[in-house]
Amino acid sequence: MRQKTLDVLEFDKIKSFVSNEAISDLGREKVAEMSPATDFETVEFQINETDEISQIYNKHRLPSLSGLSKVAQYIHRSTIGGVLNVTELTAIKRLIQVQNQFKTFYNQLLEEDEEVKYPILDSNMAQLPILTDLFKDINEKCDTHDLFDHASYELQSIRSKISSTNQRIRQNLDRVVKSQANQKKLSDAIVTVRNDRNVIPVKAEYRQDFNGIVHDQSASGQTLYIEPSSVVEMNNQISRLRNDEAVERERILTELTGQVAAEADALLTSESIMGHLDFLIAKARYARAIKGTKPTFHKERTVYLPNAYHPLLDRNTVVANTIEFIDDIETVIITGPNTGGKTVTLKTLGLIIVMAQSGMLIPTLDGSQLSVFENVYCDIGDEQSIEQSLSTFSSHMKNIVEILKDADKNSLILFDELGAGTDPSEGAALAMSILDHVRSLGALVMATTHYPELKAYSYNREGVMNASVEFDVESLSPTYKLLMGVPGRSNAFDISKKLGLSLHIINKAKTMIGTDEQEINNMIESLEKNSKRVDEQRIELDRLVKEAQTTHDELEKQYQQYQNYEKSLMDEAKEKANQRVKSATKEADAILKELRELRDKKGADVKEHELIDKKKQLDDQYEAKSIKQHVQKQKYDKIQAGDEVKVLSYGQKGEVLELVGDEEAVVQMGILKMKLPIEDLEKMKKKKEKPTKMVTRANRQTVKTELDLRGYRYEDALIELDQYLDQAVLSNFEQVYIIHGKGTGALQKGVQQHLKRHKSVKTFRGGMPSEGGFGVTVASLK
Repeated sequence: MRQKTLDVLEFDKIKSFVSNEAISDLGREKVAEMSPATDFETVEFQINETDEISQIYNKHRLPSLSGLSKVAQYIHRSTIGGVLNVTELTAIKRLIQVQNQFKTFYNQLLEEDEEVKYPILDSNMAQLPILTDLFKDINEKCDTHDLFDHASYELQSIRSKISSTNQRIRQNLDRVVKSQANQKKLSDAIVTVRNDRNVIPVKAEYRQDFNGIVHDQSASGQTLYIEPSSVVEMNNQISRLRNDEAVERERILTELTGQVAAEADALLTSESIMGHLDFLIAKARYARAIKGTKPTFHKERTVYLPNAYHPLLDRNTVVANTIEFIDDIETVIITGPNTGGKTVTLKTLGLIIVMAQSGMLIPTLDGSQLSVFENVYCDIGDEQSIEQSLSTFSSHMKNIVEILKDADKNSLILFDELGAGTDPSEGAALAMSILDHVRSLGALVMATTHYPELKAYSYNREGVMNASVEFDVESLSPTYKLLMGVPGRSNAFDISKKLGLSLHIINKAKTMIGTDEQEINNMIESLEKNSKRVDEQRIELDRLVKEAQTTHDELEKQYQQYQNYEKSLMDEAKEKANQRVKSATKEADAILKELRELRDKKGADVKEHELIDKKKQLDDQYEAKSIKQHVQKQKYDKIQAGDEVKVLSYGQKGEVLELVGDEEAVVQMGILKMKLPIEDLEKMKKKKEKPTKMVTRANRQTVKTELDLRGYRYEDALIELDQYLDQAVLSNFEQVYIIHGKGTGALQKGVQQHLKRHKSVKTFRGGMPSEGGFGVTVASLK
């Protein structure tokens, strides 16, 4: 897309907000490179990967990426023979640590909820290399700024010698500076360091009293820093040990650098993936700040943005509007007063499309629909150029000429005050001609105008729709509400009346404009009211449809679980029956073996073919397909709905739910409901249930059948839920309602996981739309 479009829509400001959410330079670089894609598959992939990370970010606490930084330059240097220092090795170690922490977090996430799938993130996690050995080696040898003493036995020995020698030097010099005879000869009774040598500060006049080497003097020349002869050799020894330390240090760092070079490709892969994750998490953080949602992209040209608002405006005061190109509409013309929000509407549409095609969630309600545009062209704002001696009209026209050269059917064009800045009649004619041209190109267009001639433009051409921004005559201020399908009406008479202009003057003015225009204004006023009502109903309908779809999906899922459970019960019963037959067959084999042995030993009169026949009879008992039993009915009582019966073919008890004709009945056996022939049923006498004693509790608090957890912290909510369930059980409730609200879904998930583990809960389900929908969980108690 043109950089000029991105500048006009202030996309750089959006990128700066996202960049502030990134943790590392890797993430910030990717934000800086972020731009709208124009390939459908790329756009869809980018929005899906952002949505996956956003789902996880909104429900879980992500591991920290703090300390993640660019290491590519260090890795490259390691491969060309350079030696990395401790700080550079620490940066590589932190990269490995960050990737391992994130991978561990992701694996735990999948273990907690195996049904949730994140295919794109899963692919990234699978590409992360195993670098545990390299991490351990660096971690064991490197501190943040230096090598550990125990990085090698040699290094530890050298540093131990340096330490002990330094200690001896200190003791020697301490005796010198603490001697009473030397107190007046020293500038200060301390041991200090000059040129990496331990020295004492001696007054210049007492130089001859101290044998040794002068390493420095004070600025005034009054103090000399002398290394006494008694410690010169020991300081020389330390210098030699320091050289040995540097050599050993270089050897260890070279060894570690070689290990880094061996894992160069794996480290670059890790850097790329973790930097990209930082970028995605930054987009997820920003999406949460603007309450962004995922749009659905279509290959057919579509724009539907319910309750969209400009993300750079104050969220608490901005007015959200539904922007839509319905059916075969290709051009929308917005009319209305100045400062009414027309320009903001254009920028909102353009910026949301740019954000969505850059893989960002957009500030609308759920259910937004978009297509992918190859270009978004803008002619917005006052672009008067003093340097080029261009008027506002000329500047706009120059920009429009450039747009018309490049625009095509895959473009979105935004015109602000089309044709303004010149003679009204010529400007209006030019605006209509330009709109006709872009419509012939097949581009999608939204334009704002003050020209009344353009209100009638949509009625004379197909694919054109009017819209307007609302004006409140009572407060004499715009409401910033966009009314799709309704042209703007003149409020001049109403405003004049409100401001106190004489009714005589207003009535005379009305007679001058003609009856037709008055009727048009009245019609527009009626359309405004109807449009607001339809818009509200549309949003509510979308919400109800979504809830109904979710309920349908949940019921379908539960039905599938029921079918799987039914199949597992049948398979289990078959397996048990088959195991019995196998056991009996083994026992028969043993008996046959004994009989053969008896025959062989004692010549018993047992024929081989008779043994084989008996064995075959046992094998024929094996149950391959059915567990039905062939049992003849013993009683012939009349079967009625509600009777307790024995199902002869299955050997199970059940209850007759209804009769189907004269020969079949629907029977409930446990969780199974089956249609069976009446001749397969044998009526049983119902056992009288013993009356159960009811223990009443006096003066107890009344317990409601619902618990409202909205506003509770996560931990407090679960404690309250636990106490409530105990009270509900004591109150003999069969079913209770847990109100947790919709929100991010974290509290809903926590409540349902707690119900799954609770000993008193039989089953639970999401609420129906009439019960509160997603915001309620209904639990059945044992």
